[in-house]
Amino acid sequence: LRFVPYVNLTTLDPMWTVTGATMAHGYLVYDMLYGIDSDFQPHPQMCSGHELSSDRLTWTFTLRDGLLFHDNEKVRAVDCTTSIARWAVKDAFGQALMAVMEEMKPLDDRRFQIRLKKPFPQLLFALASRPCFVMPERIAKTPATEQIKDATGSGPFKFVPNEWVSGAKAVWTRNDKYVPRNEPASTLAGGKIAYVDRVEW
Repeated sequence: LRFVPYVNLTTLDPMWTVTGATMAHGYLVYDMLYGIDSDFQPHPQMCSGHELSSDRLTWTFTLRDGLLFHDNEKVRAVDCTTSIARWAVKDAFGQALMAVMEEMKPLDDRRFQIRLKKPFPQLLFALASRPCFVMPERIAKTPATEQIKDATGSGPFKFVPNEWVSGAKAVWTRNDKYVPRNEPASTLAGGKIAYVDRVEW
C-alpha cells in the first residue's frame, strides 16, 4: 500500500506530538490496553479484562496471552505500568488520573494494579480513547521531555528504520506474530488485522 500523507512523519514518538502522521504511525506500531468502539465504549485490547474492588479504588488488570513485542520479547505488566506513567506526564486525561492515583505496580508478568485515592469512573475510557500506547519498559523509561528513537511496539505493523528518509519515505511491514482479538474491528477496539504486507508513505 503506497500512500501520500498530508504531513511529513518527523518524529516516531506519539507522546511527543499529536500530529496526524505520528498518531497514524503509533496506531500501526503499538497496541493499547483498551480501545473505544464506534459508540465510544471501552473494550479490552491488550488486556483480557480487569477486576474492580467494591470500593471502586483498586483496579487489577490482566494481559491476554500471546502478546509479543517486535523484538520477540514478551509484553509484561511492568511494560504497561511504565508506559502509562510516561503517557500520563503529557496527556491531560492521564494527568487527571495521576492526580487521584495512590499507587500503580505490576503484580507479576501478566497482572498490574492501580490503586486510587478516590474513584475515577472514566479510567477505562482514558486508557481506551487516548493514545496510551504500550512500549517496552526500556523505551518507556525515556523521560517524557525526550523523544524516543526506537519504535519497537507490539502492534500489527513493524516500523522499518533503515528505510526512513524524513520528508521522502517511511515504511512499515506486517508483524506476522501479532495475534488480533477474535472480534470485529470497531474504531480502536476489536481485532486489528493487517491485510497488506507493506505500507509505504
